[in-house]
Amino acid sequence: SRLQNQPQGHYGLTSPISLAPPSDNDHIHTRKLIEAMKPFGVFEDQEELYHRTTVLGKLNNFVREWISELAESKNLPPSITEQVGGKIFTFGSYRLGVHTKGSSDIDALCVAPSHVERSDFFQSFFEKLKNLEEVKNLRAIEDAYVPVIKFEFDGIEIDLVFAKLSLPTVSDDLDLRDDSCLKSLDIRCIRSLNGSRVTDEILRLVPNLENFRLTLRAVKLWAKRRGVYSNIMGFLGGVSWAMLVARICQLYPNALASTLVNKFFLIFSKWDWPKPVLLKRLEESFLNLPVWDPRVNPSDRYHVMPIITPAYPQQNSTYNVSVSTRAVMVEEFQRGLEVTDEILKGKSDWSKLFEPLNFFQKYKHYIVLTASAFTEEHHLNWIGLVESKIRVLVGNLERNEFITIAHVQPQSFPGNKDLYKQSGYVSMWFLGLVFKKAESAVKTNVDLTHGIQSFTDTVYRQASALNILKEGMKIEATYVKRKQLHYFLPAGTLQKRKKQRVSDISQNNSGLQCKRSSLGESCSDGSKDRDSRTPSNSSSLNKISKLDISTAETERLYVFEVVGGMWFLILWPNSKSQVSPTEMEATVALRTSGPPVGCTIPGYNTVCQLRTCFVQGQHKLSGTLNTDPKSASPKQHYSPTSK
Repeated sequence: SRLQNQPQGHYGLTSPISLAPPSDNDHIHTRKLIEAMKPFGVFEDQEELYHRTTVLGKLNNFVREWISELAESKNLPPSITEQVGGKIFTFGSYRLGVHTKGSSDIDALCVAPSHVERSDFFQSFFEKLKNLEEVKNLRAIEDAYVPVIKFEFDGIEIDLVFAKLSLPTVSDDLDLRDDSCLKSLDIRCIRSLNGSRVTDEILRLVPNLENFRLTLRAVKLWAKRRGVYSNIMGFLGGVSWAMLVARICQLYPNALASTLVNKFFLIFSKWDWPKPVLLKRLEESFLNLPVWDPRVNPSDRYHVMPIITPAYPQQNSTYNVSVSTRAVMVEEFQRGLEVTDEILKGKSDWSKLFEPLNFFQKYKHYIVLTASAFTEEHHLNWIGLVESKIRVLVGNLERNEFITIAHVQPQSFPGNKDLYKQSGYVSMWFLGLVFKKAESAVKTNVDLTHGIQSFTDTVYRQASALNILKEGMKIEATYVKRKQLHYFLPAGTLQKRKKQRVSDISQNNSGLQCKRSSLGESCSDGSKDRDSRTPSNSSSLNKISKLDISTAETERLYVFEVVGGMWFLILWPNSKSQVSPTEMEATVALRTSGPPVGCTIPGYNTVCQLRTCFVQGQHKLSGTLNTDPKSASPKQHYSPTSK
């Protein structure tokens, strides 16, 4: 109510809500907050800080050397070659001064003079990095919104973006805060430069750096523990969390970190989204670059959780956020408010705020998305592309009329070696689903094929366009229920289940032996026992999906698997329903998967013939694959309702 009574300016900017000085109790709670964060390693020690500084110095010299060599190869005059320069700028968490111990990467910007092209950065510089002994896990994501090269340099993870200036040389005293440095640049260079420019502007706009940094450390730790820290997955990234915290610091300029954390949850649990969060008013400039403004740009009106960067040209840092991911974050804001209110009243302690989200107990229904490749190098390129597009799948799923929430867990997991031993290197992501409750007893078919097919087509087209599509690269989506997750997850991931759930796991350990079926194998479901706690043996991974997939919300659900480049869409009826054998016959639809038209990859040019039958109350699925090039017909169409 206090926020609503403030004078409203442009886009709801308000004057400070409170100028009250901190009390003794605030100091006590802040010290307790610091103690609660220490076990998580959020405070970097001096030795590690020195190592990171050394690595950045080496990288800066390496960049200058590459730019100089490139000038010579392009036959620039010696007078220019000797002075071309080049520089590394840091931004993000490292530049904000909230870098954590051990695990965090460093966001860095490579600024180059005018003779260096973006193609040089992703080709010659990439190859030069490849030859360094200190560099590991090198991969380029050239089609990202902000193109980036990711790698480890002497054990430090680096995300390096690129921008060239309209200058023949780059001096050591270059100041990127001057808007004139953006003159005559393409949009990708402007986006890259804005990482550094936005970070410096945030630091300039907060009233107290020490309180801001401590509060931001707490909020980032909370966001990571609760699974809502990931820009690429449709949640918020580091810069967005920093701007939200900076806004709270503006509203409560004299408050200490313990109070600021509580006010953070108070304000943003009640925020009237999509009203934007701004640290200062939008500015005009002589450069006339496009800025975020829904009054002018129709596309900006569809942003569901806008947080606007303070440096020109102002942009929305949360364009990846969807309706589902916003709903998940608002729910977490509300929980954070309840917990911090209890803490400040002395009814709880700060460790409760940082309790992790039990994602694998939160939902009844999940989709397991797997990305696999034959070699480690191909796998790194493949999962980078797949991960960058998972938010597309989330958007597709939440547009389904029967789905209210599609919640992706940002953390990926290695594939179970027993399940995926034939697929080489495998990474898995898990999406929790909430279905709308049925308003009547009428059976409802939930068809997710189009959303998943659209997602896979997008990934394969991107891979083909970037020329990284190799033999053995696959994407698979499998529906599972909560009680079946332990077949996929690494040992120990579900140890925090409730006691009664632990007993379920032990009962199931000997129940289901899952193996990947190779091309040409028939897939059969030999279930004799439909008890939801005792799954039967199966010869195919997707048979996990067939075990009691009925729900209270939906009578039937579709299950998916990719075999031989074809999507298998299988409709399984509610096992608890009393239906006749003819009604229980499975409906199978085929749609071409793998690379869309125009993409080629060995092993996908196949035609699949599938038949279903009903034998003694059980479903049996069998198929044959014809890999004869003469009989292969990629243009063949299949009816989604054929049986």
